[in-house]
Amino acid sequence: MKIILMGTNQFVVPVFDDIANKHDVIGVFTRAPKPMGRKQILTPSPVHEWANQRGLVVHTSIKEFDSISEKPDMIVVFSYGIILRDNVLNSAKCINIHPSSLPKYRGPSPIRTAILNGDKNMEVCLMAMSAEMDAGDIYMRKNIEIDINDTNESVETKVATTAIEMLNEYMENPDKFVAQPQIGEPTFTRKFTGEDEIIDWNKDIYEIHNQIRALGCGRTKINGIDVKILETRIDNNEFKIVKIQPAGKNPMDWKSFVNGLRGAEIKYGE
Repeated sequence: MKIILMGTNQFVVPVFDDIANKHDVIGVFTRAPKPMGRKQILTPSPVHEWANQRGLVVHTSIKEFDSISEKPDMIVVFSYGIILRDNVLNSAKCINIHPSSLPKYRGPSPIRTAILNGDKNMEVCLMAMSAEMDAGDIYMRKNIEIDINDTNESVETKVATTAIEMLNEYMENPDKFVAQPQIGEPTFTRKFTGEDEIIDWNKDIYEIHNQIRALGCGRTKINGIDVKILETRIDNNEFKIVKIQPAGKNPMDWKSFVNGLRGAEIKYGE
């Protein structure tokens, strides 16, 4: 089967790699390189780098779609972040992987939102693409569990594994699947900012833990030191800080940070 792939983020790479091992990928669409780091070096997306390594043709603008000479049998979209128009949607069967129990958590951050809200499970949906964001009919749903200490990264790994299984099942015989409309009132996610990382120590330990594992860090002061809390755990209802990064220093384990306080009483948020 001739396939066009559309995606951007790192956790999409194993899914696209599995497709490329079994099908003829005639083009890859991804986001244009962005300035990254302190030096603002233009950096290609993980999908872009993967496609280059495999020698695949890469497009960094959806406007280039009409210039493709070969007609695809299918277009697979996963974490692309670009609204597709009729010229793409009508060119071939166009399917999308979305990691939420649609119509719950449409939009750009379904995994982070589920973790932030303390959800214990979520669905991965294989759906028909539509012009409206994440509103297409659903071919298949599969449930995955979110453990208490799962992070955004670990849930992304679960989603990718499940997506590979779903796509293999679907692409073996697409005609046997009948898309079903989404039922219920949709809810929408948003992009998170640095402000969302600020810890409010008046919240309970589960809310703070969910914040850190969803967003990748929580920013606060401890004993007057600006820090990023990078990793926490909850074991037997006990909140534990695992990894921390004081401003201007490398990440370190919690014990090393506490030793540096030389026995001072620990004051959170001060």
